[in-house]
Amino acid sequence: MQVHRIELLQVRMPLVSPFTTSFGTQETRLALLVRVEATADDGRGGTSDVVGWGECVAGEHPVYSAEYVAGCHHVLTHELVPLLLAAPGPDGRPGDVNADGVATALAPIVGHHMAKAALEMAVLDAELRGRGQSLADHLGATRTLVPSGVSVGIQDDVDTLVGVVGGYLDEGYVRIKLKVAPGHDLDLVRAVRTTFGDDLLLQVDANAAYTLADADHLRRLDDFGLLLVEQPLATDDLWEHAQLARTMATPICLDESIESVADATAAIEMGATTVVNIKPGRVGGYLEAVRIHDRCRERGVDAWCGGMLETGLGRAANAALAALDGFTLPGDISASARFFAEDITEPFVLEDGHIRVPTGPGLGVAPVPERLEGMLERRDEVWPA
Repeated sequence: MQVHRIELLQVRMPLVSPFTTSFGTQETRLALLVRVEATADDGRGGTSDVVGWGECVAGEHPVYSAEYVAGCHHVLTHELVPLLLAAPGPDGRPGDVNADGVATALAPIVGHHMAKAALEMAVLDAELRGRGQSLADHLGATRTLVPSGVSVGIQDDVDTLVGVVGGYLDEGYVRIKLKVAPGHDLDLVRAVRTTFGDDLLLQVDANAAYTLADADHLRRLDDFGLLLVEQPLATDDLWEHAQLARTMATPICLDESIESVADATAAIEMGATTVVNIKPGRVGGYLEAVRIHDRCRERGVDAWCGGMLETGLGRAANAALAALDGFTLPGDISASARFFAEDITEPFVLEDGHIRVPTGPGLGVAPVPERLEGMLERRDEVWPA
């Protein structure tokens, strides 16, 4: 595929309500998008001009991870895009790329997984559009619908939380995830479990807010029949997660700790996790996400696809990934209306508690031009420089 132009766009999207976690409250989503124009092979000896889209899941500030929008914009502009397009392509021409070679071309740059994933996603989308193949088909998806869970931020009080959860259940969501933090945990979980019963698929996410000194407190979560407790301890401490897992009946799920298939393998072998939340942006892209999925299947470990307040672009790609057989638990692939009054693509909607997997070429969705322009804060051409 011969790349002709790459642009970076930043769009700001108001959230329908503030989203509070252990690391702060978010009221808008500043999304960094990658747009690639290219001439792609159609797989039948011809070519077509295509546009591919990628989405960087980094937040506006480095609180969830070290990556953030301004930093990703910088490293894409000055390091990743030039490196990718300078690498020898299949035909030896500058700008000649394919998605399978993106990770290798970008390997000299340490870290920056979210920025790398966005660039790989845009290249992959363009390449598949040229071939007329959907991302779901390319990744090996076997389902047309994926079960939809919803992530519920920390609320001001228990009554408000119960009302919010009830509203999501009325909408049809099949699984509830509660954000928790020290001082905002047991009473919230107890209220939701008591109100909605033992049949509710319920899990909690701590975003690394606790330490091993909280083990006795965390073990009290065992009383509530949770699917899992997600990332209770520090991101970089698999050993402590392994110690905690040995003392809890509730399965430990790792999220931020897993940045590669090697991380997933180590965590599983150490007994630090029996469930993995696979976020493509966090692990460097959808192709690495599939490799982690495959490793979880090999080891008999449950997996699910997490969310990062993506626009419809990232939501489409996540739905395609979550349609693989090894995703055994409902993911955070909610309807567009969960976070945005208006998405930049046509909205994703719940269908009996499920999200439909796009079947069109590439992502199967693209930004609606007038919506994109209405939310656009910045546009930069980074190739040709």
